[in-house]
Amino acid sequence: MNFLAHILLSGERDGVILGNYVGDFIKGRLTEEKTALWNQEYVLGLKLHRYIDYFTDTNELVLEAKRMAAKVHGKLAGIVMDIYFDYFLAKYFDQFCAESLWEYCHRMYGVIEKNEYLIPDNMIPMVRSMIRQDWLTGYATLEGIDITFQRLSRRAPFLGPIIGAAEELKENEAFYQEHFMQFFPELQKEAAQFIKEGTHL
Repeated sequence: MNFLAHILLSGERDGVILGNYVGDFIKGRLTEEKTALWNQEYVLGLKLHRYIDYFTDTNELVLEAKRMAAKVHGKLAGIVMDIYFDYFLAKYFDQFCAESLWEYCHRMYGVIEKNEYLIPDNMIPMVRSMIRQDWLTGYATLEGIDITFQRLSRRAPFLGPIIGAAEELKENEAFYQEHFMQFFPELQKEAAQFIKEGTHL
C-alpha cells in the first residue's frame, strides 16, 4: 500500500494517521523502552503501518498480482503494486469513503501540516512537495500515476527502470483492478480491527 491507502486505513485520529503515514521512515523495533515517551496513538499508527504491510505482502491476491507485475518489473514489482493499488483506490474512492477524493485529501493535508512535529526530519521535504503538488488526488488518473513513477525513478539509481510502469498498468488494468477490488475490503476490515484492539491495550 502507498500513501493514500495508509492514510485512509488509519481512521480519524490524528496520531494514528500520522504514525501510519510516516511508517516507512521510522526504522527499528518499536520496543516499549523506545516508545515510552511517544504519543501512544502515533505508536499505534506505526504498528498499524507495519501490520498493513505484512497483511498485504502475505495475501494471495496481492502475491498473484505481484507475479504478473514481476514479469516486467522484476524485484520492483512490490513497489509497483503499491502505486497501482493507490491508483485504483483514488479512481474508485467513492466506493470506500463518503467524502470525495479531493475533499478527503485536502482535509488530510491539513491534518499532516498541523502535526508536522510528528514527521521525521528527512521526510519533511517530500511531505511539503506532496502537499504543494497535490500528489494524492493525482493518483486517480493514468497520467498522474505516470508522473508518480517518473518522480519515484529519480529517488535512487535502482529505481530507474520503474519509470515505465504506468504502461504495464494501462495494458493489464482489468487484471489488477479485479485483484484490488477483491483485496482492499479485506484490508479495510483488518485495519479497523487492529485499531479497535490497539485502542484497548
